[in-house]
Amino acid sequence: MSAVATVRRHGATWALGGFVVLFFAFMLAPILIVVVVSFTSVNYVAFPITGFSLRWFWRIVEYRPFVDSLLVSIELALASTACAGVLGVPAALALVRSRAPFANAVSTFLLSPLSMPLIVLGLAFLFFLSALGTGVSFLSLLISHTVVGLPYIVRTVAGVYRGLSTDYEESASILGANRMQIFWYVTLPLIRPGIFAGSLFSVLISFDNLPVSYFFGSAQTNTLPVVMLSYLEHQFDPSIAALSSVQMALAVLALLVVERVYGLKHMSAPT
Repeated sequence: MSAVATVRRHGATWALGGFVVLFFAFMLAPILIVVVVSFTSVNYVAFPITGFSLRWFWRIVEYRPFVDSLLVSIELALASTACAGVLGVPAALALVRSRAPFANAVSTFLLSPLSMPLIVLGLAFLFFLSALGTGVSFLSLLISHTVVGLPYIVRTVAGVYRGLSTDYEESASILGANRMQIFWYVTLPLIRPGIFAGSLFSVLISFDNLPVSYFFGSAQTNTLPVVMLSYLEHQFDPSIAALSSVQMALAVLALLVVERVYGLKHMSAPT
């Protein structure tokens, strides 16, 4: 290889590395600035900070709507993910092995919330659920968040299940296992990574969802994003930055627990 070609190759490698570094710096800089601002000692948002203080983290505990809405968001995320799992896992298994001509249409329908703006879904849910009589309630939030989280579970479970050979289930059937035993002892352990990954996405989407939750907010059912938006409409102090830092810390902690207990490397389909 000539010297010119070597120089060009190394130059391209360094250019690509520099681009990657700049890209990640561009993506992470706003997040890091929010974390730094949450430790400021002044009553307004400014960067760089002029003093260090934990007062805005204490403000999260003092302001009761923050705590109440956080509990509602956690309860809603877990409940909607459980409902989406109960509906999505059987649907994914049936659609993957189905030979019916309408299977693709049903699959597209179940995944359609991914391609629709959430603000449109929220408005549609408002009219539809109001006509059903549920109105502004936790039940309405649960139904709407279940629909939003359902495609993530269907997609991940279907992706894992589609990559599995039918030999596992056929062998269990030949050995005398019934359909329930095949599902519980063979299929479920194999698709568990897809269920777990889809559930994780569903929880995160529900926890951070604003457009849908905004239509069903009340004193008892306001989620954390809705309360944060309402707070910003009247005040602009660093407590929102502190609350955002807490949210990011919870997400990172959840990933660390997942890696420790389950292992992210096991969330792919078995070979």
